[in-house]
Amino acid sequence: MSSNNSQRAVAWWLFACCAMVFVTMVVGGVTRLTHSGLSIVEWKPLIGALPPLSHADWLELFAKYQQTPEFIKRNHDMTLDGFQFIFWWEWAHRLSGRLIGVVFFVPYVWFLLRGKLRGALAAKVFGFFILGGLQGAMGWYMVKSGLVDDPRVSQYRLAAHLGLAFLLFGLMFWTGLGMLQARQAKVGAGDTARTTRRLGNGLVALVFIMVLSGALVAGIHAGLAYNTFPLMNGNFVPPEILMVEPLWLNFFTNMATVQFDHRMIAWLLMGLIPWFSWRIWNETPDARPAAVLLTLWLAVQVSLGIATLLLQVPVALAATHQAGAMVLFGLVLWANHAIRRA
Repeated sequence: MSSNNSQRAVAWWLFACCAMVFVTMVVGGVTRLTHSGLSIVEWKPLIGALPPLSHADWLELFAKYQQTPEFIKRNHDMTLDGFQFIFWWEWAHRLSGRLIGVVFFVPYVWFLLRGKLRGALAAKVFGFFILGGLQGAMGWYMVKSGLVDDPRVSQYRLAAHLGLAFLLFGLMFWTGLGMLQARQAKVGAGDTARTTRRLGNGLVALVFIMVLSGALVAGIHAGLAYNTFPLMNGNFVPPEILMVEPLWLNFFTNMATVQFDHRMIAWLLMGLIPWFSWRIWNETPDARPAAVLLTLWLAVQVSLGIATLLLQVPVALAATHQAGAMVLFGLVLWANHAIRRA
């Protein structure tokens, strides 16, 4: 196999891993929205891949769940059938994460032995595997926060868990794009091109921050408050926005502040992304498809967010909105890569 074909094979393998990260995130979103995330109270990376195989196994797991704060305080009337429903969502989420590890590690070893991954690239790609392991560990660390007195996971750990997923997706996606078509060196780029690239870099960071803010919204259930748009219960800035002491805590625990911040980032993106796309359209004709798709998807994602808010967070719509955030993140990365290789 030629060097170019080898690079393409590695790139498409990385894209397949990105797709699995995407699917795992979607399943994780549904798991959270159906309040299924605290149904499995142990972390067994290997043995835990097997589901309950007998009625006795189910009764044993249900008995462990019955000792958790979530069952005692919220689900004390849950039956075994109800437990099985939430168990399967959490089990599917964990299984999907395990499958990512297998789909990543086995081809990695094969590419390494065949000489298709070498040197710095091999080390960097192995770093993705380490990051994936940290992502799984963070998931359990997040779950543990809900197995104590308050049956709700920490919004900080939820943001870290989701943020690591986006970071892993972004690094693999960017590396795959680079292997399909190399970027040009920045030397000699004009002031206009440099401005567009800086804007693009800023948008990658801003979309990532938006994702973290969305995790805070989900973590404190801020989407169930202020279910009006464009105003928040008749106010552009809700009067409760700074009611928590100390002041900094409002940005992480106050429903009004957390939702307001998420909205403001969305408004900012609605202004900056069309400007970025307009600059791409005028400066880099080869990158126009990426610019058009990015702008169109922004409209879809904003519409999904507004509908999720107005309808008070229905599961299917909220999960689609979360999935749309990763699509938007991928499109921002693609547009950035396109203007660097054109």
